[in-house]
Amino acid sequence: MIRNLWQRDELILAFNLYYQIPFGKINAKNPQVLALAQLIGRSPGAVSFKLSNFASLDPSLKQRGIAGASHGSKADLAIWNEFYNNWEALAIESEQLLAKLSPAEAAEPETNLIELPLVEGLEREQLRRVRVNQHFFRKIVLAAYDQRCCITGLNIPSLLNASHIVPWAHAAKQRVNPHNGLCLNALHDRAFDRGLITITPNYQIHVASALIKSSANSATNDLLLAYDQRQIELPTRFQPDPAFLHYHNQHIFQG
Repeated sequence: MIRNLWQRDELILAFNLYYQIPFGKINAKNPQVLALAQLIGRSPGAVSFKLSNFASLDPSLKQRGIAGASHGSKADLAIWNEFYNNWEALAIESEQLLAKLSPAEAAEPETNLIELPLVEGLEREQLRRVRVNQHFFRKIVLAAYDQRCCITGLNIPSLLNASHIVPWAHAAKQRVNPHNGLCLNALHDRAFDRGLITITPNYQIHVASALIKSSANSATNDLLLAYDQRQIELPTRFQPDPAFLHYHNQHIFQG
């Protein structure tokens, strides 16, 4: 019987999908698995098993004592080594592949309107790359936090943002790095961006002293001050890099 070996393009799309699904939700009935299986002409079981192969290579799962499938191929390892920690390359190449297979699925994603002025004047293709990267970053970060705000636990995706710890404009090489991301609801995302709150390298929430000393009303107390000194809920993978959090403490937080 001739084995239908996985091709590079299929592996890239599977690797992209791997980071959009929490490990516990990898199965043949998952709608995202079903969609990719139909797109590349493979069975849902084959796609699910391939994602489990990638899980066996994932250091974040190994740290938690979780193992994926034990029969990965050299091709799986090659794709992992090529794209792990090279998030922008994965985002762009997988998006290009998706556009070839299903143009409707690869429609240009929306960009956070707050960040648009940062890319004003870019050529159309450069702007498209920015949009693709931001869209990719959002999918991976929200999946890592299981679609929940790490401060409040809010789980309404339309009210959640993938927040950059080191701001988008301050570190070009970290714009798609999921270790530079937090899943925050819209209010706490804006407060974090403005330096009214921060998260320390040991994952504790701090509220700016100016807010603490202000004549806060009940809304400020309930929505911001109540979380001072609490710990965030950590993601299942891609824990925030303490070095990035230190940068936010030192350069963005109002103290």
